[in-house]
Amino acid sequence: MRRRSALALGVGACAAAAGIGVAFWRYGEDDANERFWSLRFPKPGGGELVFADLRGKPLLLNFWATWCPPCVTEMPLLARFYATHRTAGWQVVGLAVDEENPVREFVAKRAIEFPVALAGAQGLDLARNLGNTAGGLPFSVAFAAGGSAIRRKLGALDAETLATWASIPG
Repeated sequence: MRRRSALALGVGACAAAAGIGVAFWRYGEDDANERFWSLRFPKPGGGELVFADLRGKPLLLNFWATWCPPCVTEMPLLARFYATHRTAGWQVVGLAVDEENPVREFVAKRAIEFPVALAGAQGLDLARNLGNTAGGLPFSVAFAAGGSAIRRKLGALDAETLATWASIPG
């Protein structure tokens, strides 16, 4: 009987500890999510991109750089996605891990319609915080309208992946 009581007490203590751990983990995730939505980045050529202004609609966030060939290659695909899905509420943001002059020139030459902002080296840290443990580019994250990250992809996106992401309810 004592052995059974000790076992039950041990299982109960483990369950309580797990519950507390999950609560702290969840609180930490919520805090990180709030920090993300409070970020601001300068736009090439002036102005500021405020993530809080984007909350409430699905968002495709793409980390890229002008010196990254796969990043440059996927830009027309992102532009088509934005043109096709913005009426359904989708937003697209290109967050450049780059310097202002090359980004400004790139955006001007290609007439990118979705917002582009400058993250510089800070962008790599943000991408890591969002799940890009390898630190590579391009890296994309889809956010639901409620603000939580729902999909991530390291490497260039393709039309099939974007079609799947677009079908996810906001």
